[in-house]
Amino acid sequence: MTEYAPLSRYETGAASARIREQLARLRQHMRGEAIVAEATARLAIRRNIRPAEAAQELARTAQHSGLALVDVARVVEPPQEEAETPPEPPGWLRGVLDTAHVSMAYLTPVRDATARIVDFRVLAANENATTVAGMKGSDVAGRRLLAISPGAAAGLLDACIRVYETGEPFSREPLEYVEVMDSVLWPATMSLRVAKIDDGVLTTWRLLDEEELLVSGWERAQRLAEFGWAEWNLASDHTWWTPQMYEMFGRDRSEGPMALEDLPAAVIPDDVPLVEEQLRSLLEFREAVETEYRVLHRHGVRHLSMFSEPILDTNGVPIKVRCLAQDVTRNRRKERALAVAHQQAHRQRERAEEEHRVTVQLQNTILPVRHGIVHLPGLTAAVRYLPGEDLWRLGGDWFKLRQIPDGRVLVAIGDAMGHGLTAASVMLQTRAGLAGLAYTGAPPSRLATWLNDLVVNSAESVTVTSTAVIGHFDPESRTLCWTNAGHPAPILLRDGRAELVEGRSGIMLGAFDATEYGMSTLQLRPCDTLLLYTDGIVERRGADYGAGLDALLEAIRSCDHGEHEDPEELIDCLLRLLDVETAEDDICLVALRVL
Repeated sequence: MTEYAPLSRYETGAASARIREQLARLRQHMRGEAIVAEATARLAIRRNIRPAEAAQELARTAQHSGLALVDVARVVEPPQEEAETPPEPPGWLRGVLDTAHVSMAYLTPVRDATARIVDFRVLAANENATTVAGMKGSDVAGRRLLAISPGAAAGLLDACIRVYETGEPFSREPLEYVEVMDSVLWPATMSLRVAKIDDGVLTTWRLLDEEELLVSGWERAQRLAEFGWAEWNLASDHTWWTPQMYEMFGRDRSEGPMALEDLPAAVIPDDVPLVEEQLRSLLEFREAVETEYRVLHRHGVRHLSMFSEPILDTNGVPIKVRCLAQDVTRNRRKERALAVAHQQAHRQRERAEEEHRVTVQLQNTILPVRHGIVHLPGLTAAVRYLPGEDLWRLGGDWFKLRQIPDGRVLVAIGDAMGHGLTAASVMLQTRAGLAGLAYTGAPPSRLATWLNDLVVNSAESVTVTSTAVIGHFDPESRTLCWTNAGHPAPILLRDGRAELVEGRSGIMLGAFDATEYGMSTLQLRPCDTLLLYTDGIVERRGADYGAGLDALLEAIRSCDHGEHEDPEELIDCLLRLLDVETAEDDICLVALRVL
């Protein structure tokens, strides 16, 4: 049963109507081309110039008049040909014309005032001569070529001029030719030969019949589809190959076709058993067989698909072997390239899966607490870490909350640029480095400088950067001293209002080798809530960063923090209002409520 629903009669009728309309436009265009072509030939005769010059003159007239080219061509009247009696042809020419069984005419040049050839005149034609439009030899004698065959303006006239001037004959079979007569196109497939003799050119042509057209089409199909045909007569040892067969086997035609028993020598050694099985099926089992093997070609190894059959006599004895061969090398190359691409994609997918597994393990090790309440001196902190929508894009978001020996509280949040294992590695180095450096009691600005050196020297072949907010909270004075290294500014919730905390902002960690950072101070009050966050909470696909920040501030105002003494409830409210389910990047939130 087909997977496609059957088309209704209305749908098929509409499709046919569209095709008819397209064909009508094409035929209309062809009629316009016929009118222009015939007008070009008429103007060339009248002005005694070449068709290319006549075509340019028509185009200029159309441009200056503002009319379409075909409308200008319609008003070009046929020229008044001079009633000229052709001179008596030489005696040898009459003998040649009488012996020809194809259309033949002898043409002499027509020159302009500068002695340049612009056309040819038919000096004589044989009785068999018939133009594509049906004119006979007796009707064309004495007339100009462009008058009896306007289609020659499209290139045939130039070929005759080259033959006359160079002496090199011209031959083409098959030739797709289009005659133009009375604004009608007369297409034809023909064989044509032009040769210079004395002071003219001898032209022979013949229209191909249906059988010749079929043979010609089959030959073209063989070349296009890379088909070859062979027949071995087992009784007489006579072998017949088409030209394409020689090409596929890389064999010179002067050597003649290959004998049937010599086929194993033409293939690569690994495929010799395939040839033997093919011939055994043909000669012993007398069955048609389809096989494929590789032959040693002068341009490399070629893959040939062979369709063979035995021809049996009345007693069932094979008397002939016929074979249709197709060169499928390009298909096999595409298949190999596709297989390699699939293999590479599979390896990349495996590497990505392993990287994802390691990244998740790193994050689970570094950030074992991803939500909940943390009690610290003078603070109640709520933390929340949410991975992005695409788990393959796990980022480098991190936070750090801990009391240091002098009684202050280390408060930090950061984001390593990028995703995957690289971001997780930078996150690990930055967070672990900060945890160790914080025990020195150095101010946040000095910690940021040290972390910048750590990030700069951690990357061997790639540049990695990270943003961070690092601060010390003094529980006795409720003072936060902090440094911002390219990170989104904190938000302070106080007395029902939510505002960004102004402070000195420095460049990202890892951007430059030697960097100094400034420090800001924020005096906090009991019941204040300070929100630290990463950019995943404000960035959305197709939205401006400022709009995302405004949405966060509006959501904070909507979540009355006075009703949420537990900072974790505040985070739950924010995430609910901001619809973080569709967030692409990781999200990390830290809400600090001052006691």
